[in-house]
Amino acid sequence: MKAEYDFSEAKRGAVVEPKGKTRISIYLDDDILAAFRARAEAEGKGYQTLINAALRAAVDPNAAPVTVETLRRVLREELHAA
Repeated sequence: MKAEYDFSEAKRGAVVEPKGKTRISIYLDDDILAAFRARAEAEGKGYQTLINAALRAAVDPNAAPVTVETLRRVLREELHAA
Protein backbone atom coordinates (compact mmCIF):
# COMPACT_ATOMS: atom_id res chain seq x y z
CA MET A 1 0.00 0.00 0.00
CA LYS A 2 1.31 3.41 -0.93
CA ALA A 3 1.88 6.08 1.67
CA GLU A 4 0.07 8.61 -0.56
CA TYR A 5 -2.32 8.40 -3.49
CA ASP A 6 -2.94 11.03 -6.19
CA PHE A 7 -6.66 11.72 -6.57
CA SER A 8 -6.22 14.96 -8.53
CA GLU A 9 -7.83 13.45 -11.67
CA ALA A 10 -10.33 11.22 -9.91
CA LYS A 11 -14.03 11.34 -10.77
CA ARG A 12 -16.97 10.79 -8.46
CA GLY A 13 -19.52 8.08 -9.17
CA ALA A 14 -19.56 4.73 -10.87
CA VAL A 15 -16.57 3.66 -12.91
CA VAL A 16 -18.78 2.54 -15.79
CA GLU A 17 -21.71 4.69 -16.87
CA PRO A 18 -24.91 2.63 -17.22
CA LYS A 19 -26.13 2.59 -20.81
CA GLY A 20 -29.75 3.17 -21.69
CA LYS A 21 -30.84 4.41 -18.27
CA THR A 22 -30.71 7.75 -16.50
CA ARG A 23 -30.90 8.34 -12.77
CA ILE A 24 -33.58 10.87 -11.84
CA SER A 25 -35.43 11.93 -8.73
CA ILE A 26 -39.22 12.11 -8.83
CA TYR A 27 -41.97 12.48 -6.27
CA LEU A 28 -44.67 9.80 -6.26
CA ASP A 29 -47.75 9.58 -4.09
CA ASP A 30 -47.18 7.33 -1.09
CA ASP A 31 -50.05 4.98 -2.01
CA ILE A 32 -48.73 4.55 -5.57
CA LEU A 33 -45.26 3.70 -4.34
CA ALA A 34 -46.66 1.29 -1.73
CA ALA A 35 -48.74 -0.44 -4.42
CA PHE A 36 -45.72 -0.89 -6.70
CA ARG A 37 -43.57 -2.15 -3.82
CA ALA A 38 -46.24 -4.67 -2.77
CA ARG A 39 -46.71 -5.87 -6.35
CA ALA A 40 -42.94 -6.09 -6.84
CA GLU A 41 -42.54 -8.22 -3.74
CA ALA A 42 -45.37 -10.52 -4.85
CA GLU A 43 -43.84 -10.92 -8.31
CA GLY A 44 -40.24 -11.15 -7.12
CA LYS A 45 -39.17 -8.10 -9.14
CA GLY A 46 -37.89 -4.66 -8.30
CA TYR A 47 -40.45 -1.91 -7.84
CA GLN A 48 -38.49 0.45 -10.08
CA THR A 49 -38.61 -2.17 -12.84
CA LEU A 50 -42.40 -2.32 -12.51
CA ILE A 51 -42.71 1.46 -12.53
CA ASN A 52 -40.56 1.56 -15.67
CA ALA A 53 -42.80 -1.07 -17.33
CA ALA A 54 -45.93 0.91 -16.41
CA LEU A 55 -44.46 4.09 -17.86
CA ARG A 56 -43.39 2.22 -21.01
CA ALA A 57 -46.95 0.86 -21.41
CA ALA A 58 -48.34 4.38 -21.01
CA VAL A 59 -46.00 5.76 -23.66
CA ASP A 60 -46.41 2.82 -26.08
CA PRO A 61 -49.56 0.75 -25.49
CA ASN A 62 -48.27 -1.89 -27.96
CA ALA A 63 -45.38 -2.56 -25.57
CA ALA A 64 -47.74 -3.21 -22.65
CA PRO A 65 -47.69 -6.70 -21.14
CA VAL A 66 -50.77 -8.84 -21.71
CA THR A 67 -53.23 -8.39 -18.89
CA VAL A 68 -55.95 -10.82 -17.82
CA GLU A 69 -58.61 -8.48 -19.21
CA THR A 70 -56.86 -8.22 -22.58
CA LEU A 71 -56.48 -11.98 -22.75
CA ARG A 72 -60.16 -12.51 -21.93
CA ARG A 73 -61.21 -9.99 -24.60
CA VAL A 74 -59.05 -11.64 -27.26
CA LEU A 75 -60.30 -15.11 -26.35
CA ARG A 76 -63.93 -13.94 -26.51
CA GLU A 77 -63.31 -12.39 -29.92
CA GLU A 78 -61.61 -15.52 -31.24
CA LEU A 79 -64.25 -17.89 -29.83
CA HIS A 80 -67.03 -15.72 -31.24
CA ALA A 81 -65.37 -15.73 -34.69
CA ALA A 82 -65.07 -19.56 -34.67
